[in-house]
Amino acid sequence: MDPVIHFAPYTGWVFPNETVIDWTVLLAVYPYLTGLVAGAFTVSSLYQVFGFERLKPVAHLALLTSLACMLFVPLPLLLHLGHPERAMNAMITPHLTSAMAMFGFFATFYVVLLMLEIWFAYRPHIVEQAQTRKDLLGKVYKLLTLGSYDVSERSLAHDRKWVFWLAVAGIPGAHGLHGYVGFLFGSLKSREWWSSDLMPVIFLFSAIISGVSLLIVIYVVSCWLRRIAVDLACLKGLAYTVWAFIMVALVLEALEFVNIVYKGREGVDMIMQYVTGPLLVPYFVLQFAVGAIFPMLLLSYMIWRGTTGKPLIAGVTLSACLVMFSVFMMRWNVVIGGQEISKTGKGLLSYHMPFLGQEGALVAIILVLAPFAVLLGMVKLFPPWADHVKHAAPAAA
Repeated sequence: MDPVIHFAPYTGWVFPNETVIDWTVLLAVYPYLTGLVAGAFTVSSLYQVFGFERLKPVAHLALLTSLACMLFVPLPLLLHLGHPERAMNAMITPHLTSAMAMFGFFATFYVVLLMLEIWFAYRPHIVEQAQTRKDLLGKVYKLLTLGSYDVSERSLAHDRKWVFWLAVAGIPGAHGLHGYVGFLFGSLKSREWWSSDLMPVIFLFSAIISGVSLLIVIYVVSCWLRRIAVDLACLKGLAYTVWAFIMVALVLEALEFVNIVYKGREGVDMIMQYVTGPLLVPYFVLQFAVGAIFPMLLLSYMIWRGTTGKPLIAGVTLSACLVMFSVFMMRWNVVIGGQEISKTGKGLLSYHMPFLGQEGALVAIILVLAPFAVLLGMVKLFPPWADHVKHAAPAAA
């Protein structure tokens, strides 16, 4: 079912070739998933590379979460393409000046890097399970050993070095993967709402806060399901990370909006009419007031009061959920909102998302939830909890 496009009744005119919104909700889900990938990997790097010891309980969970989300990143694009079987042509016959064509190489590099880092981090666990289990899963672990059963201290020291350097290499890899999405939007001069040099940076910082917020929710829920106490020091460390990056993201978004208005280029009047009209609730109320400013104020209050215990867990978890909602609204407002403003700046369109169909709301919801089903299987195979990981890679000196 194709998306339904309507003209906004109180706005000007558009050309006939502007009556179709080509990039639908799947193109909003795509940068949202890549943001979760980059943000989750950031948490792992803060421990593996920069020595944030309080983040140790979620360091391995962050790696698994990043990989689980990364496996589904290409699916929104493949479902959106009319001929998804042609997707590999971008890598077989690449056009090196195309940002879209380079995505395949960046994504492949990052997936391989993540799998290697997880393998080195969990190699002692894999060897132990391969030697003790005699069932079918034991054969799976035996296959994952790749024939290496050496778990001597010297071998483990080499594993930790590999984990460290892979984490170092993954920092530009993960953030470059998502920064390119912002670069793709920011380089499109035909859309006034997108054409901004700050777009890659905004996408990157919003990715970090969304990924960290996701880890907060997963960690709290997993502790509740396992009936163990939440590590409050770890939770505070994650809350501080969200609190710090959300302030930077807010400043950058405000600078971008002020820059668009201050330059006063052709079409800015239509943008102002749009953000104070149809986009008022999604942009100012949902994205900023509810999803960003309120969580920032709540986290600031808890930090100032020194909140601890169950109030801290509830407040941080609520803030994390609102931040993830805010980041998705940011993706929606950029992708869909940018196309609702005509290229001429003389009129507006209105996008109504269908529920069913290849590019409907149901498919988008499934794509967002699917990584968590894969993550559940990964957690069963590679327990990320501190009481299971006997040889976790130590923090950097």
